[in-house]
Amino acid sequence: MTIGELAERHGVSKNHLMKIVNDLARQGVLETTRGRGGGLRLLKDPATIRIGDVVRASETDFRLVECFDAGTNLCTLSPTCRLKQLFDTALQAYFEALDGATLADIAGPASSADKAHAMSAQRRSPGVPMTGPGRVRRPQKAVE
Repeated sequence: MTIGELAERHGVSKNHLMKIVNDLARQGVLETTRGRGGGLRLLKDPATIRIGDVVRASETDFRLVECFDAGTNLCTLSPTCRLKQLFDTALQAYFEALDGATLADIAGPASSADKAHAMSAQRRSPGVPMTGPGRVRRPQKAVE
């Protein structure tokens, strides 16, 4: 499959997809072949490609807040702040979840169980509607 075909199939920008493909090729996940008959192909079994590994290799900075980098931290709250530990715990949980999934787990058609789980999660989490630039409107509690 070519980058153009993939971009059209999923409705994404070809230029953006080219950047992603180049990064995945650099990581050794994909092989790209130019010219007639060219395209993309996985270099590894999808069951061996952990999503967490791909995300770590693709992103360069996981410092959620300034105090994650002791070399540049100028926050005056650092000595007494407990938020850093909470963010660090959340980041570790994020990677544990990503490390628990492979490309084989998330590629291909969703099973009935996957669809039911997604719909259930959507009903439980109404989201937080935005009301303007940077402003969050909290969902109001239902009046009984």
